[in-house]
Amino acid sequence: MTILVTDQGFGPDTWDRGYTPLGEAANDAVALDVPADADPADVPLSADIIRVDFPSFADGRGFTIARMLRLRGYQGRLRAHGHVISDQYAMARRSGFDEVEISQSLAARQPEDQWLFRADWQEHDYHARVRGVSNH
Repeated sequence: MTILVTDQGFGPDTWDRGYTPLGEAANDAVALDVPADADPADVPLSADIIRVDFPSFADGRGFTIARMLRLRGYQGRLRAHGHVISDQYAMARRSGFDEVEISQSLAARQPEDQWLFRADWQEHDYHARVRGVSNH
């Protein structure tokens, strides 16, 4: 059982149609599982949801994949999956992820309040602080 983290906190995983591994996907795949070592240029943009794997919290390639997919024009649901910790939530959102999928064991170690503390990721954008302007 997994938990989804959004700017509103913890919620149930509502996606129940499964995922197609990127290597087996055709351009009409509805949901894609993208490994951390994938080339973002090889990911079809037609899927309703793309789930990007984070094999370790120290592996940031997923952030690059998310950013590149958004720059290529992907408008669908983008989910970080795997070893993402609450300290990385703001970066996940800034790079283009809509949500983070975590395990129940991680949710027990890092409760909802730790994720919500970082849910004001737009308010504390370092670019705005450097320029001395507010994001409001």
